[in-house]
Amino acid sequence: MDIRDLRHFLSLADTLHFGRASDACHVSPSTLSRSIRSLEESLGATLFERDNRHVALTHQGLTFQAYARDALEQWELVRHALMEETAALAGEISIFCSVTASYSFLYELLSDFRTRHPRIELKLHTGDPAHSISRVLAGEEDMAITPRPRRLPEALAFKPMTTSPLVFIAPRDGADWMPAHPEVPTAEQWAEVPMILSESGLSREYSDTWFKALGITPRIYAQVAGHEAIVSMVGLGFGIGVVPKIVVDNSPLAARVQTLAVKPELPHYDVGLCVAQRRLKSPLIRALWSEVSAQ
Repeated sequence: MDIRDLRHFLSLADTLHFGRASDACHVSPSTLSRSIRSLEESLGATLFERDNRHVALTHQGLTFQAYARDALEQWELVRHALMEETAALAGEISIFCSVTASYSFLYELLSDFRTRHPRIELKLHTGDPAHSISRVLAGEEDMAITPRPRRLPEALAFKPMTTSPLVFIAPRDGADWMPAHPEVPTAEQWAEVPMILSESGLSREYSDTWFKALGITPRIYAQVAGHEAIVSMVGLGFGIGVVPKIVVDNSPLAARVQTLAVKPELPHYDVGLCVAQRRLKSPLIRALWSEVSAQ
């Protein structure tokens, strides 16, 4: 069984799309198909159900997916351990983070690291931070820059990098539905305020708790994936949003919004680097993990 075939299989299992998987693996769709057929012939089992429009893992495919991830992980551990002996680490590390984190933290985190380890290739994927922990736990990413959840899964290690308060933001020019006295919130003031909130994640949890304590259900104008989009919608005057202050501070639209002095204040975000505990056995992961300690 070829290690390359395992990588091709895992890419297709994650995307369930031959075009995207072949692009991610830098091979043609026909090469990817040959890899999958080779695995299925070796195993004597069908790993995917596929037709012209759909790809899905079979029961055997799901079972093999767990084996393939473990096998590749063990291969990487052995390969990197041998590299470590020669002080020449090489390979890939994938990092998932929000757009804000990509320009707030990554340069400081990675600039010296890239100089010390030029043969390590860093793959950056951006998206909603609400998905970061699930992607790390599923093995889709090696690491993520993410807010620390209320309950950190035992399988994860978390290293703090910074703290940011969660704030209510409103259009700079105001609106007739703006609460007159946000520092003394009442149900009457907030009942008809259009709110733009995250679809899920820590900021949504804290927002829901705040409104529950106020005794009302918020009037949701929009539910958005990603805090950066909330700043945009608030700047356009669609409603009031809840975002980490660090997102506002780094937004090109910061001048179009204002921070409301809402009481009681929402909890702070602890932002840091997270990784699956078992991945800390990898010399590559340990090298980047230790970089956070050094800063």
